Amino acid sequence: MAGSSRRAGGRRLQLPLLCLLLQGATAILFAVFVRYNHETDAALWHWGNHSNPDNEFYFRYPSFQDVHTMIFVGFGFLMAFLQRYGFSSVGFTFLLAAFALQWSTLVQGFLHTFHGGHIHIGVESMINADFCAGAVLISFGAILGKTGPAQLLLMALLEVVLFGLNEFVLLSLLGVKDAGGSMTIHTFGAYFGLVLSRVLYRPQLEKSKHRQSSVYHSDLFAMIGTIFLWIFWPSFNSAPTPLGDGQHRTALNTYYSLTASTLSTFALSALVGRDGRLDMPILESKFKIQDTCGVHNLHGMPGVLGALLGVLVAGLATHDSYGEGLESVFPLIAEGQRSSTSQALHQLFGLFVTLIFASVGGGLGGLLLRLPFLDSPPDSQCYEDQIYWEVPEEHADLAQGSLRPEEPDTQA
Repeated sequence: MAGSSRRAGGRRLQLPLLCLLLQGATAILFAVFVRYNHETDAALWHWGNHSNPDNEFYFRYPSFQDVHTMIFVGFGFLMAFLQRYGFSSVGFTFLLAAFALQWSTLVQGFLHTFHGGHIHIGVESMINADFCAGAVLISFGAILGKTGPAQLLLMALLEVVLFGLNEFVLLSLLGVKDAGGSMTIHTFGAYFGLVLSRVLYRPQLEKSKHRQSSVYHSDLFAMIGTIFLWIFWPSFNSAPTPLGDGQHRTALNTYYSLTASTLSTFALSALVGRDGRLDMPILESKFKIQDTCGVHNLHGMPGVLGALLGVLVAGLATHDSYGEGLESVFPLIAEGQRSSTSQALHQLFGLFVTLIFASVGGGLGGLLLRLPFLDSPPDSQCYEDQIYWEVPEEHADLAQGSLRPEEPDTQA
């Protein structure tokens, strides 16, 4: 009882103190370093930016809204499949994204838009911050239900920095083209989370797999999240691309790729499912990696595949195939600074760098989250909302009744 009381007391203090500390530090950094960019600053009124129809806001804000919806609604409900972890799936998504958006604005700003001693922000920086938050939420999916909110905030604190560094190395130093964030978002977020999950491996959770199960309505919420992500994915991929034909082409390619992949998924699910029935199982990984949300299958492998296809496309890029558009797709090839083969090799090296950043970062993050003073939920209370949320009694009883009895402890 004494140990339980101490944990409850620590839980009461850890999250509010950490939230206030991080928010206070972020607010100070914003006040010191962050300024509006030239299309946003009221002090530049005489430039006519207050009414200029060419202002970037009018072209990029619709894409930002779509991406923002994906982050908070799509990712949140996608991870609501655990029958007793719905509040946490959506609520901790809200918490992590809200912090990551602020912190990534600072980190990415120092690396990309730091001029005259200040970080200059606009609608494009908002989109880039959402992308970074997406990578953090992908990692969250790998450790869903096994960590407390204070641990998750510390994970985001570290991951946002490494995300920014990896992105800077790939895009600014190596000149890699990363369409749709295959490497910087999906591959990085997935393998950061998977290595983190491996370091946080809990052997006793294997005896409690029934707590990871879903019920009809929780899977329905996950389907809602999936549909939101599916609908807005063309905006996600095209939001950072140059305005004009590049953005148009990206949206079109994503649009038709989504439709084709959907039919392929239904076909494969019916083919391998029992009695030809469609199934949404949680795919379990091996090597003692407890990948709760299946991010290896959802983001890791597709991210690597996308990166390898990028290598192929770069190797085949020619002036004949792209015409004058080659300058916007592969500018270094168009300017004669690189050959197609050289660009392809840089693309491949970018994938290797991403995997290194993700693996080392995930390992360091796992060691950080294992610090004994952090409030980690015990094995018996993982995948449970009640440890962190006030759950209505009738819902708690309903959830309890839907579970199988606890398996006996064979080592007792």
